[in-house]
Amino acid sequence: MGGGSAIRSRIRFAVRPLPWLAIAGDGAARLALGPRWNGLRLLAVGPAIASAADGVLVTVAAGMASLAVYLAFVIATRPIVSLPGSRSQVMTEAAIAGVTAACSLASMGRRRREAELSQAREIADITQRVLLRPVPRRAGPLRLAAWYRSASTGARVGGDLYEVVSTPRHVRLVIGDVEGKGLPALQTAASVLGVFREAAHEEDSLGAIAGRIDASLARQSDQGQFATAVLAQVSPDGRRVELLNCGHPPPLLLGPARPRFIDPGTTGLPLGLGALGAGPRILVMIPFAPGEDILFYTDGISEARNKTGDFFPLSDSPALRGPPDPDTLIERLSSEVTQYVGHAPDDDAALLLIARPPSPPPAPPLRQDSPPPDAVITDCGGDGQPSTRWRQTGHPGTNSYRAPRRAVPSESPAGPRALSVPGQSRSAARRHTPGSGRRVIGAPL
Repeated sequence: MGGGSAIRSRIRFAVRPLPWLAIAGDGAARLALGPRWNGLRLLAVGPAIASAADGVLVTVAAGMASLAVYLAFVIATRPIVSLPGSRSQVMTEAAIAGVTAACSLASMGRRRREAELSQAREIADITQRVLLRPVPRRAGPLRLAAWYRSASTGARVGGDLYEVVSTPRHVRLVIGDVEGKGLPALQTAASVLGVFREAAHEEDSLGAIAGRIDASLARQSDQGQFATAVLAQVSPDGRRVELLNCGHPPPLLLGPARPRFIDPGTTGLPLGLGALGAGPRILVMIPFAPGEDILFYTDGISEARNKTGDFFPLSDSPALRGPPDPDTLIERLSSEVTQYVGHAPDDDAALLLIARPPSPPPAPPLRQDSPPPDAVITDCGGDGQPSTRWRQTGHPGTNSYRAPRRAVPSESPAGPRALSVPGQSRSAARRHTPGSGRRVIGAPL
C-alpha cells in the first residue's frame, strides 16, 4: 500500500503543471494565429485537469485564468466590445465558467472521498495491529520474522493469521488461513487469534489449545466457517519442536541439507471442525538443531501461480539458500513470490520464520607461549634483583596482567628465586638469569 501511495503522489505531482501549460499554450496559439484560432476546448481543459490534481481553489484559479486569456484575446482582436457581447462570446464565457464550477464541485467530492478513504485506512491499520501484532525479533532461544500481504485492494488485513506467544515454559505459535473472504473471514481470524493468545498461557498441550479454538468457533460461527492452521511449540532450550497440523500446508525445514517438508503423512481436521473427527489430531515432534530454520506459510505462497498457471516452486526457491538472517530471508522470498506471480495477488499470503541461531564458536586453544591462568611474572632490574610481581588477570592467552598495589620483593640468598605456579613442582619453574628482564613463571622455556 505504501508503494501505491507513492505512485499516486508522483502522478499528481506530474499532472499539476498541465493546466497552466494548457492555458499558456492556448494564449500562445491565439497570439500566433489570431482570429483563426478556436481554442475553447483547450481553455476548458485547464480547470478539468486542475480538479483532478488539486483542490477547489486551484480549480477556480485555473478557470479564472482561462477566462482571462479568452477575454484578453477578444479585447485584443476587437478593441471596441459591445455589451453584452456577441452570442458566441457569451456562450464561450459561459462554457468556461460552467466547466470551472462543475470541476470545482467534482474536486470537493474527490477530496471528501479521499478523507474518508484515509480514515478507513487508519482504522485498517489499527485493526491490523490488533489482529496481527508485530512479531518479536527474538522469543526465547529463537529469532523470528514475519510477512503478510492481503489480496483485497486497499486492505491491510484479510483471512490469513499468525501469532507468537512466549510463556515461561515454551514459545508457542500459530499460522492459519480462514475459509472465505471479507468481514466474515476477518471475524473468524479475530476469534482464532483471541482464543490462541489466552489458551497459549493456560493449556498444557497443543491439542488442548486446538480444542478450545474448535469450541469457540463452533459457538460463534453461524455459517460453519473454519480455519486451516499449524500450531507449534518450541522447548525452552530450543532443541525440540512440536507441531500440530490442522489441515494446513506442512512447514518447511531449512538447514545445511536441501529444504524438506515436515509432513506427518496425514493432517488433522481444520480448526472449527474438530468435533467431526474420529480421533485426536496427530502431534509431531522433531529435533531442532542450531543453524536450522522452520518456515511456516499459507496457501497464498504454496499455491501462487504465474501467468502460465505454474505453481511457485517453494522448496526450490533461491531465497531459501540465501543468508541465514530471518528478516533478509523473508524479504527475499516475498519479493520472489511477487515477481513470480507478476500480477495482483489472488489470495492472502503470510510467512512466518523461526530460526535457531548457530552455536557460538569454541574458545581458542591456549597458545604454547601463553602462561597458565595463575602464572606469576617477576620483573627483574638490571642487577637481576626481582622488583615487582605481576599476575595474569585475563583469559588464558590474552596476555593481560596486573600488578599488586605494593611491590613484593623476592628474597633468596642465592639471588632471585623462581616463583612457582600453584600446583607446579619447583623443577618445572623457570630458571632465572640476572638482567634478563621480565619472565613468565611456569611457562615453557
